[in-house]
Amino acid sequence: MKRVNKALFEAFLFLLALTFLSPIYIMLVNSFKNRAELYQNVLALPSSLSFEYYGEAIRKMNFFTAFGNSLFVTLVSVGIVVVLASMTAWMLVRTDNRWSKLMFMTFVSTMLIPFQTLMMPLMQVMDWIRDVLHIPMLNTHGGLIYMNVGFHASMAVFLYHGFIKSVPIALEEAATLDGCSKFGVFWRVVFPMLKTITITIAILDVISIWNDYLLPSLTLSNKALRTIPLSTFYFFGEFTIMWNLAMAGLTLTIIPVVIFYVFAQKYIIKGITAGAVK
Repeated sequence: MKRVNKALFEAFLFLLALTFLSPIYIMLVNSFKNRAELYQNVLALPSSLSFEYYGEAIRKMNFFTAFGNSLFVTLVSVGIVVVLASMTAWMLVRTDNRWSKLMFMTFVSTMLIPFQTLMMPLMQVMDWIRDVLHIPMLNTHGGLIYMNVGFHASMAVFLYHGFIKSVPIALEEAATLDGCSKFGVFWRVVFPMLKTITITIAILDVISIWNDYLLPSLTLSNKALRTIPLSTFYFFGEFTIMWNLAMAGLTLTIIPVVIFYVFAQKYIIKGITAGAVK
């Protein structure tokens, strides 16, 4: 009976996995079809494996420029989040008073606010900063990076905060006795011990920022500054949708994230559970 239940459970998991992977399958097979073939049967395999539509998608998306923009915005945003959030979380953990607890709860509470409720006031504030303070926050990669850091810092502080509690304070005290400065204690002793959670945060933020469409669409209007998600919108016109080119473009979009995730996935569960349990 146990074997039957186990087989049924495994079959259920297999069907569930197929359900979750079905959008990937549909995207891949239709990226090789022409429009007529696509409309005949969305689920059928393509008649040929020509990469013609991938080439056309790359050209119309201006893929390499968009890829460079996405790569720059993502890497700089994630780098700043890691540096600032790790230092903030360390100070909040080591400064154990009611003000640090209040500040930590403030970070946690901001995670509960939906971005959709903030996007219009945010754009108005950025517009005011541009007009009054003459700081270009809109239609620049710098402004987009600034906002990405703000929206991803809370989660990073939360995860770092739980992990840093497991770091023995005796190591920091020993480094201080050896003449290490506060700055040196963090970067030479504490931060190297945060490798697992740092990679976890980097993975989560890379996936989130790379795939983000809404914030860049509100911030960037110059075609030369567009990220990959904005470039794929080219295929969705007002009166017609080039589905085969869109599928090819979307496939190109997810490949870098999939490669990054495959090499770093083992750190996700390890980092989150280590920070939660310890």
